[in-house]
Amino acid sequence: MENLALIESFSEFKDDKLIDRVTLMAILEDVFRNALKKKFGSDENFDIIINPDKGDMEIWRRRVIVADDDLDLENEEITLTEARKIEPDFEIGEEVSEEVKLIDLGRRAILALRQNLISKIHEHDNTNLYKQFKDLIGEIYTAEVHHVRPRVVILVDDEGNEIVLPKEKQIPSDFFRKGDNVRGIIENVELKGNKPQIIMSRTSEKFLEKLFEQEIPEVFDGLIMVKKVVRIPGEKAKVAVDSYDDRIDPVGACVGMKGSRIHGIVRELGNENIDVINYTSNIQLFITRALSPAKVSSIKINEETKRADVYLKLEEVSKAIGRGGHNIKLAGLLTGYELDVIREGNIAEEEDDVELTEFSDEIDGWVIDEFAKIGLDTARSVLKQDVEDLVRRTDLEEETILDVMRILKEEFNS
Repeated sequence: MENLALIESFSEFKDDKLIDRVTLMAILEDVFRNALKKKFGSDENFDIIINPDKGDMEIWRRRVIVADDDLDLENEEITLTEARKIEPDFEIGEEVSEEVKLIDLGRRAILALRQNLISKIHEHDNTNLYKQFKDLIGEIYTAEVHHVRPRVVILVDDEGNEIVLPKEKQIPSDFFRKGDNVRGIIENVELKGNKPQIIMSRTSEKFLEKLFEQEIPEVFDGLIMVKKVVRIPGEKAKVAVDSYDDRIDPVGACVGMKGSRIHGIVRELGNENIDVINYTSNIQLFITRALSPAKVSSIKINEETKRADVYLKLEEVSKAIGRGGHNIKLAGLLTGYELDVIREGNIAEEEDDVELTEFSDEIDGWVIDEFAKIGLDTARSVLKQDVEDLVRRTDLEEETILDVMRILKEEFNS
């Protein structure tokens, strides 16, 4: 009965941790052999028989019988007198098997056994958890918000595993409450000491790519390939798609009727504006498509420097650059070229035009910067714009825009 007290607790580890029988037995044997080594110096002459399902265990010590006058006894030896206490007809040279009770190891050793067992099982769990989530890197995963902190959201999955969603991996518009279900990709698994830390991301390009796989059947089936994804999380993204089947329109299939297919992805990403573009190996055509909705007049490419001069009519410049410069930045990332915008227009008007910075004594610098962000850096380029459109594309109030236009008009009317 002495052995049962410790063994009875083994089943709780098995149930809680879902460890298979073979693994549990290996852990138990390893723990007991370590204890035997400490007590007797060696475990080579011990047989350990464990049945964790029934909660029983036996430890048998094998020793060879030697003469009583052999004073330098080894761990594997027993004197004839001691052997005959076990079985009276034993003789020198025979092998004796004697059961070892846990109580013989001592109370402190038994406490150490349990602690060692717990440690080994946790180590096993952590190793399995690390391997499990290493295989899930780059895949979409869903977990529930357990705790919201200023710099991180702690999530827990259905198996109770803790997943970390750092602030910098969250979309700027993300707002979470305890109990919310959150989707993201498993971006990395890091070992913090012996414990794996699972990192989730919602800002990764891979997350958007995987959402296309989940939401668009043709992408999932491999009929449409996502060639490249670039993002400014929560603001804008560009996705280049292609198909080997000429009968399939990859852009139309991804967007769906009236945007029906892509709407769920946009909503998941906090209303991130997603441009889906037909991929082509023709770099001039690819740059033209990447700069949509702007209409490009012509492009001059320098293959060595990976730069391209993009010629646009004056009214197309702001569309190419986009709000906050997002459109041209993403087009450059998508195509792999640094894009320089060159305005085309009426030569007489351009010669007569005035840089906005020349009005710094009448217009605040931050207001001039707002116009520059959308590619408007001259007086005439601003005056050509629609006021409502400028309100939508900048962070300026209508009253401010009207005041700027009044100042600029006076320059040309004077």
